[in-house]
Amino acid sequence: MSSIIPRSKAKGTDICAINKYYYIIRSDLGCYMQTSDLNKGADISVFSLHPACQNGDHYIGGDSYFNIINGNSCRRVTNLTTDSDAVVYSLHPKCQGGDHYFAAHGYFYIIFQGKGTYRRTTNMTKDSDAEELKLHPNHRDGLYYWGPPSSKQTGFSFLKPASEWGVEFYHGPDLGTDERTAVYSVHPDVLNFLPGGLSVTKGPAIGMWENIKTITNDSTTPVTWQKKITKKVGYNKEKMAQITHNWKIETSASIESAELAKLIAKLQFAFSAEYGGSRVSTENESWKEATEEEEQLTFGLKPNERLYLWQHKLCLGQEPVLFCCDLKITNEPNPPTSPAQP
Repeated sequence: MSSIIPRSKAKGTDICAINKYYYIIRSDLGCYMQTSDLNKGADISVFSLHPACQNGDHYIGGDSYFNIINGNSCRRVTNLTTDSDAVVYSLHPKCQGGDHYFAAHGYFYIIFQGKGTYRRTTNMTKDSDAEELKLHPNHRDGLYYWGPPSSKQTGFSFLKPASEWGVEFYHGPDLGTDERTAVYSVHPDVLNFLPGGLSVTKGPAIGMWENIKTITNDSTTPVTWQKKITKKVGYNKEKMAQITHNWKIETSASIESAELAKLIAKLQFAFSAEYGGSRVSTENESWKEATEEEEQLTFGLKPNERLYLWQHKLCLGQEPVLFCCDLKITNEPNPPTSPAQP
């Protein structure tokens, strides 16, 4: 089953909340998403991510500040696009090495999944008012954790691994108990922005060979076949536009909607099969809108020989997304088994 890539395997990616909004940070895209509701996909906007705010290990919201942890230090800013009011401070040794971080109700929470504990403190530099508590077993397998969008609220949320119900997040009042826990689905427009999300909304990445021409020599003598063949090369604009069609790309963002959709798709194809990818690099492919192109081919056919001409294409689910330049010629009617070489 395809799934979302966990934060631990996607450096610079995280979910946090602050001032009535939820934020999904994607350093690999150079931008972040803002939404007022992860379940309804409401008020979605995409902003550029300042270089100084990229590639953090963890991102924490709360109290009008974003806190970006990298190694044993933390950068605090008021705006991820402008890096405004930046201050860098060191983390107390007992506040280092957490698997997940979030803030709620005046506390920073640090989750140690391996130990099955969590630490909370009012100050990560001094480890003030600190206590370490047992993490409920049902809260140990989260992919991402975040606090409420207001520092006056209590509780926490975490994204669960995909199940037969799709991708869901849990919300509860206390990490130590499993009482009064609510479950919500993640809206498809939000899923599209998460790493691995396209495999959930569109289907896993699949590479396949399509037979675009069959050439036969029915004579008893060798012949030379020389003709122009037509092939479609480029990306499926209609399908790509569906990825970002409900997103508002802010003018401050350094990327346009179409380019952002292409980048998300490129990364999805490069992911491992575990996360709905196919481990294929498409950097050398044509990412322009698909058009018909002609190519001159010349080759010899033996008497009564039949050859098959195949073109490689990449799909999300059953829908073709990218028509590749790569062609192969075989003497078998079955598609090639070897992948295309970019």
